Amino acid sequence: MFNKFRQKLKDLFSSRRIDDAFFDDLEDTLIEGDLGARLTDEVIETLRREAKAERATSVEDLQRIMKGLLSPYVKTADVDLAPGGLNVFLILGVNGVGKTTSIAKMASWYTRHGNRVLLAAADTFRAAAVDQLDIHAKRLGMRIVKQSTGSDPGAVVYDALSSALAQGDDLILADTAGRMHNKENLMKELQKIDKIISNRGIPQERYRKYLVIDATTGQNGLSQAMLFNSAVKLDGVILTKYDSAAKGGALVQIGQQLGLPIVFVGTGEGYDDIHPFDKDEFLDALVGMED
Repeated sequence: MFNKFRQKLKDLFSSRRIDDAFFDDLEDTLIEGDLGARLTDEVIETLRREAKAERATSVEDLQRIMKGLLSPYVKTADVDLAPGGLNVFLILGVNGVGKTTSIAKMASWYTRHGNRVLLAAADTFRAAAVDQLDIHAKRLGMRIVKQSTGSDPGAVVYDALSSALAQGDDLILADTAGRMHNKENLMKELQKIDKIISNRGIPQERYRKYLVIDATTGQNGLSQAMLFNSAVKLDGVILTKYDSAAKGGALVQIGQQLGLPIVFVGTGEGYDDIHPFDKDEFLDALVGMED
């Protein structure tokens, strides 16, 4: 993962003397990797200080120090369902990030781990979204609650809650619109759905709002997280396209600025191509420690 960015860091660490020019080049590389100017300044300043204090001279020393500096900003979360009743995951994200496919992958993952999953097609703004989720439901052999295009998304979620509670399901995965006529309408719609779920008695510990982000979009991912978090307080992030093209710095910024954990990462097209986020694996790749 992050092959291009990781290789630049690895080359920089391994082929240079640790001097002012080295730290200048490292700063440029981190900014290019979407770590952000402010956080980059903080990391470089602390790295300089700690490297001097420890008399660090090897690439391994610098990578270890840098990993330690970034670690507090990278958050993780438990992916297990909360016990005691129905869990509801509201899945958010702009169009084109792989939201509906991620829902199908998560549905497969939780089903393989022994849970009864119901899909809710609440992105009624786009006919293609409802059809796509319906196809996934048929392929995975699971139930779906849907209505016609243009229906009230809140009504879809309400019906899904009623059905899941009646059938004893463990988890609802609810798709939502990624675009409407304008951002204000979209955010109001999401707030309405959020209120419906809360009013049906789903306690906070069994209700999570996850944002799907394309890991290759860099700073745009941070902007999306800030927008959706302002509308409905998010509980975590799901990453798609988590591969060699991804820039890791924006993920660190999401943790630093919003305190949001990375929950799942998608790595391919198949239903099994999803797994819980591994913080150590991510940080090792980010600082060039991964083989």
